[in-house]
Amino acid sequence: MLHRRNLLALGTALAAPALIPAAARAQATFPREPIRLVVPFSPGGPTDIPARLIADELSKMLPQRVIVENRTGAGTVIGADAVAKAAKDGHTLLYTTIAQAAIRAIYPSLPFDPVKDFQPVALTGTIPMLLMVNKDVPANSLQELIALFKKEPGEYDYASTGSGAALHLASELFLKQAGGLKVNHIPYRGSAAAMPDVLNGTVAMMLDVANSGLPFVREGSVKALAISSKQRLPQLPDVPTFDEAGVPGYEAYTWHMVLAPAGTPQPVVAQLNEAINKVMAMDSVKARLSDLTMTTRSDSTPDSTRKWLTDEIAKWEPVIKEAGIKAD
Repeated sequence: MLHRRNLLALGTALAAPALIPAAARAQATFPREPIRLVVPFSPGGPTDIPARLIADELSKMLPQRVIVENRTGAGTVIGADAVAKAAKDGHTLLYTTIAQAAIRAIYPSLPFDPVKDFQPVALTGTIPMLLMVNKDVPANSLQELIALFKKEPGEYDYASTGSGAALHLASELFLKQAGGLKVNHIPYRGSAAAMPDVLNGTVAMMLDVANSGLPFVREGSVKALAISSKQRLPQLPDVPTFDEAGVPGYEAYTWHMVLAPAGTPQPVVAQLNEAINKVMAMDSVKARLSDLTMTTRSDSTPDSTRKWLTDEIAKWEPVIKEAGIKAD
C-alpha cells in the first residue's frame, strides 16, 4: 500500500504537465505538423521564389516540412485574411511584402487589421527599385528627367505593375519629392506586361524591382537613371542612388516579411525567428537571393520586424491618400 505522502507525490507528478504554462508546452511540441507558408502572390513570381527557397531550407532544419501555399486575390487580402483567421499556433504563416503596409489605405473595409491581427516573426530582406526610361527619352540623368517633366507637365506617362503596388507607390513618392511632377500613371498587370511598352516608347518611365530591370539595362534596351537604395547596386555600380542623383532622402524598397496570427505563443515566435534568421545567414541563400538583388536580413527580431512594418505604414499611407490611389 502507498503511504499518504507517496500518494501526494504521485498526484503532483501526474498534475505537473497541467502546471506548465501553455506557451512552454506549445514550444516543446512545435512544430507538431507541417507548417503552411501562405504567399498571397502567384507561383513563380518575385515573392514566391524567395519564399520557396526559405521554405525548403526550413524544412531541412525543423522536424516538420514547410509547405508554400499560394492564395492570391484582392491584392493580397485573401491570403492575409486566411492567416489572420488561422489557428494561433505557428503552423500557418504569411510571407508578404510592402503590400502589408499599403493594404489598409487602399482597402478601407478590410476583414482584418494589418498590424493588430498579426504577430511579426522576421524581416527576411529588401529589394531596391530601378528607375528606367525609354532609350529615346531626351534625358541621360535624373536631373535631366526632372527638368523634362517640369518643362512639359502631363505630357509623359509612367508604367507600374498595378494600382497600389509597390512600384506605383515608389513612383508617386519620387514625383512628390522631386517637386510635385505631373506624370500620368499607366497601370499594367505585372512587370512583364509593362516592360514592352517602356521598350517601344509607349510610356517614358518605369520604376521596377531591380532584378526585373537588370537584364534590360545590361543589354542597353533602356537607360537606368537611379537606384532607390542607400547604396549603389553592385551589379550596376555606375547607376547613382536617388540621393546622389539629386533627390535627397529618397529611399524605397519592396521587402519580404514573415507574419503569424496575433496571439501565437511567444516561444513559438522566437523559435521561428531563430530558424528563419539561420536560413537567411546561409551563404547559399544569400548568394541565390543576391542574384535577385535582395539584401538578406538575418538579424531581425519580432520587435524590430513590428517596428519596420509600422514605420512603413506611416511612410506609405500618406502617399496613398495624397495621390488618391485606389484598388484596381
